Amino acid sequence: MCSHAVCPALPGLPEVKITASQDKILEGGNLTFVCEVEGSPTLTVRWQTEALHSHFFTKLQESRDSVLELVLYLTNVSSKDNLHNLTCEAENQAGPGERMVQLDIEFPARINFLKNAVPQHHWCFPFAVDGNPEPNITWLYNGKKLNETRYIYTQPIIDSGDGSVKHGCLFLDKPTHINNGNYTLIVENKLGRDEATVYVAVGLGVFACKLLLIMVLVVYKCGHHSKFGIHRSSVLGKEDDLAVSLRFMNFGTSPPSSDEDSGLSSFVENPQYFCSIIKDKDMCVQHIKRQDIVLKWELGEGAFGKVYLAECANLSPDNDKMLVAIKTLKDANESTRQDFQREAELLTVLQHQHIVRFYGVCTDGEPLAMVFEYMRHGDLNRFLRAHGPDAHILDESKMPPLGELTLPQMLHIAAQIASGMVYLASLHFVHRDLATRNCLVGEGLVVKIGDFGMSRDIYSTDYYRVGGRTMLPIRWMPPESIMYRKFTTESDIWSFGVVLWEIFTYGKQPWYQLSNSEAIECITQGRELERPRTCPKEVYLLMQGCWQREPQQRMVMKDIHSRLLALVKNPPVYLDILG
Repeated sequence: MCSHAVCPALPGLPEVKITASQDKILEGGNLTFVCEVEGSPTLTVRWQTEALHSHFFTKLQESRDSVLELVLYLTNVSSKDNLHNLTCEAENQAGPGERMVQLDIEFPARINFLKNAVPQHHWCFPFAVDGNPEPNITWLYNGKKLNETRYIYTQPIIDSGDGSVKHGCLFLDKPTHINNGNYTLIVENKLGRDEATVYVAVGLGVFACKLLLIMVLVVYKCGHHSKFGIHRSSVLGKEDDLAVSLRFMNFGTSPPSSDEDSGLSSFVENPQYFCSIIKDKDMCVQHIKRQDIVLKWELGEGAFGKVYLAECANLSPDNDKMLVAIKTLKDANESTRQDFQREAELLTVLQHQHIVRFYGVCTDGEPLAMVFEYMRHGDLNRFLRAHGPDAHILDESKMPPLGELTLPQMLHIAAQIASGMVYLASLHFVHRDLATRNCLVGEGLVVKIGDFGMSRDIYSTDYYRVGGRTMLPIRWMPPESIMYRKFTTESDIWSFGVVLWEIFTYGKQPWYQLSNSEAIECITQGRELERPRTCPKEVYLLMQGCWQREPQQRMVMKDIHSRLLALVKNPPVYLDILG
């Protein structure tokens, strides 16, 4: 045994402390944060700055023995960083240590967007507002204060994970012509005020939507050729084309099918989906000039066209040129052109930080093209596999060298997907094919829901062919969807539980040890996926809450998101690896 005089002291975990120059500041001001790290020896210390929008620089200084100070200077702070968690990380031989502080940047109230309604049973006018202090929201109807009732009401999306941004909808329940007029959204706080107006025109449009649905049912009941001389495809477009009309996001659709029943049943079960894609003259889809697009190289090819990386000019006032993803449509006939227009109108309405952003369309020439934001790191499934323990045998050498994903990073990924799903559920959209292959990863570990229509080609083993061309993601589906083809918000929640399992297994295929028929048997008989070895019990309880056999007993997405946000802020300290 040695004495303290001849034996070095065992290293202890670094102690991290953060001090700030002030608690809150107005947008455009300057802030200073000092990260003080004590420990011997300290190997590394850094600020996590990847997600910052404000200008910054750092300076390392030594204040006294065994104490390092890494100073972070923020200049001309941006309101985009409001409520952003700043993290200082330190690590030595004993392990890591970290401390977080939240930015509190005050700025005037503003409206990020106010969109025209998606015409359905409950009309929804999506909006997003921002401001610090939190702005008050009021509505005017034709210039006078709107009295909200059970038929006209504002529904916020609580804690959307977008910092101080508040999303919501103004809902009109079964509106009629007496609800026509101007609806003005006003937001204000002590620093400023903003307003925006949309116009509602209910009447013939809703009647036409209902009439068209009745015609569809009549044609379906009477066979392909009715006495009116209308072929079913002349009303709905070709079955396969319509089934994938929203293929980019897979919202409210099933995988391509040639079965006569499956396509129509999705409209009967979800009539709001059918009405939501009826052409609305008030919806404005941005048109992008072909001369502003320069293709760089091909990213892949789906069943309906190629996807390219491109450079696009005049998209943003802040940037001369931007990298974008271009989804093209090959063999565009009249039917597919109509579906193209419907998809563009719907995607224009969907605006959320964790839904892949849609910029607009290019229709001056061939091929028709849709322009989306470019998510550099591709689909989440491949990203997970490239940052898991088996990355070396999967030869994913092109992925960024982040190393193996940590528990806080996996929780952060899950919370972002949950945030997007809360938004979709608030608009009554059913995804039907939620999986990590249908999520995309951008810079700074930003994850968004959306794919480029290629997942069924690249991940063909994830789909089970039923009959003709019907492809079902059965490993992600609950019993009622497998047995009765019933898809609801609750079936999306089941799928989200499987997405959680995918994240914490670094992208393994659910039931990978079983064939498709064996997986179907396990799911319908009530067996659950086993807890992943890297999964905390708190997260596995969330998965089990998603996998309740009775749909109404499953956790709601808003509560799942809140639980995940709490775990992100305070990750479980003890990880029971062996379960």
